[in-house]
Amino acid sequence: MRCVFVVVLTMMLAACGTVPRNTDNACAVFEQRDGLFENWERDARRVEREYGVPVPVLMATVYAESGFRHNAKPPRTKLFGFIPWKRASSAYGYSQALDGTWDRYKKSTGRWMAKRSDFGDAVRFVGWYHHQSHLKNGIALNDTYRLYVAYHDGHAGYARGNWSGPAKTGAARASKMASRYAKQLRNCSAW
Repeated sequence: MRCVFVVVLTMMLAACGTVPRNTDNACAVFEQRDGLFENWERDARRVEREYGVPVPVLMATVYAESGFRHNAKPPRTKLFGFIPWKRASSAYGYSQALDGTWDRYKKSTGRWMAKRSDFGDAVRFVGWYHHQSHLKNGIALNDTYRLYVAYHDGHAGYARGNWSGPAKTGAARASKMASRYAKQLRNCSAW
């Protein structure tokens, strides 16, 4: 009996770290992550209620940032063109939050135990950051494109208006995905 318990527990924990199979479909992502130890739909809805950022915008930001990989990191730069070297930034996890921004989030919210590799914590960070963008830059909470630019380039970078190419590319991708997710979620059986 103990052996069966260990096998089942191992399988459940392994599933927590895997990328959902169909990340292009919000309903499928939520169905796959509706379990005993995690419920992504519940987490996203809570953040929507807390910060006013629509679920499709939250999910599209995570999609564009990490592709729903819990341990995502930027690629390493190469020394002399072939030796793996430093990473371009300290971005990590579902939200790709930088170390300093993550620390500011934890201090601001009192969520000292939050982890960037935990979806519930990461999606709450995304909601918090988008809400900050709304307060600091006047961006509508349903404007995926502009929220993503501010997310990628920072509040000051957004305010300067000289948005980076990667921010604009990611914003277009996130905006398109948020529209797709919104349409899908309207047709989900449980939504």
